[in-house]
Amino acid sequence: MSFQGVSALRGVALIDRLDAHRPPQADPLGWRCFQLGVLLLPASALFAGALLLVPLIQGSRRRRAWWHDRVNAVLLVIAALMVLGAVSVSLRAQELPAYPISLAWFGLFNWLPFFWAFWAFQPYLADSPARRRIALALVAGTVPVLVTGLGQLLLGWHGPWQILGGAVIWHLKQGGNPRERLSGLFDYANITAAWLSLSWPLLLAALICCWRRWRERLSGSSWRLLVVLGLVVAQVGAMYLTDSRNAWGVMLMAVPLVAGPGSWLWLLPLLILGLLPVLLATLPGVPSLLQDPARTLVPQSIWGRLNDFNHQGERKLASLRITQWSVASGLIAERPWLGWGAAAFSVIYPLRTGRWHGHTHNIAFDLAISYGVPAAALIVTLVLWLHIRGMRQGMLTGPVFDRAWWAAAFMLAALHATDIPMYDSRVNIAGWILLAGLRCWSR
Repeated sequence: MSFQGVSALRGVALIDRLDAHRPPQADPLGWRCFQLGVLLLPASALFAGALLLVPLIQGSRRRRAWWHDRVNAVLLVIAALMVLGAVSVSLRAQELPAYPISLAWFGLFNWLPFFWAFWAFQPYLADSPARRRIALALVAGTVPVLVTGLGQLLLGWHGPWQILGGAVIWHLKQGGNPRERLSGLFDYANITAAWLSLSWPLLLAALICCWRRWRERLSGSSWRLLVVLGLVVAQVGAMYLTDSRNAWGVMLMAVPLVAGPGSWLWLLPLLILGLLPVLLATLPGVPSLLQDPARTLVPQSIWGRLNDFNHQGERKLASLRITQWSVASGLIAERPWLGWGAAAFSVIYPLRTGRWHGHTHNIAFDLAISYGVPAAALIVTLVLWLHIRGMRQGMLTGPVFDRAWWAAAFMLAALHATDIPMYDSRVNIAGWILLAGLRCWSR
């Protein structure tokens, strides 16, 4: 057979594979592009965005009108409040001369297009097999994150690496960013930790499925299990090397959620027993008789990071989250209804404290400062409602990949209580895909 014939067969096989598990209401071309876009998402926001534009458009066609879903009506109200906030900031520009008015309008692009995507992506996430396929695409797409991150810290790799004349750039700073913290192709450790946190429950689900297949002696399951085990080891190592306390917490919290209630009788006591030395080594006020042996057993890189001992005396008051939240509370009280405009915190905070910070490290505070309390309350309530409704309707007791989907969405939402990784477009897209999947379950 000629080379062209072999290539044609491979192309047909790839299309057949991409067409598998397509939900009945999903457009065929949109379904293929959706999977490829999710697969490429962490590696290239540009290429992923171009691919996801197809399902975005196709998912909006030949459907029941969007206003028939009450959730979309809530998003419309939020969008109106955000636009009113931008208008209000423009009219009151003289009250904060240091603030560029264009930020108030450009900031809307972090939200309004994703309200549309939340609705348009739902046909591609309509059933459990489709969500499982997208979950596996997220897991596979995480491989470049692991390879670049581990290579960065363990092998000394550094960039920038670029292809296609700079269309795709992986900055890959030498020694990590911040120093000695794994950042890989995301260029900052906390963003990398957020991506690894949202993909971790999905990887655990893949491990459970491969383990079950191996126990049932299904053909070809052994090599799959070894590959997934290798990814699990690599991801645990990468999450540890991000030096992110949030990522460490997700590593543990996700395990019982994905394993399911049937395992809690033996799994939860096992986790508590494993955490006991860490708690004894970390918590203040523990008698030295117990704490000293625990600190001998637990590396200082863990307990010293958890209780901030490793950075004692290094952090200035203005850099602490409690200070940021205190200033944020005052700003919200000054303009509670329509806010100060997108990214206004980054302008006002250095004026009041002498230290720059890009955001408040809490999504509720950040939204309230940018767009006002009503918009912030509606968004936070909507996300909580989607999680609670999914839990009450049995998502945490459903198939393993649906449990993992709920856990991934919940972990990413929880990270936004102490950080705001959604300002990276790739994490933001993944987050709205996860929320769209929750809505599909609840419907």
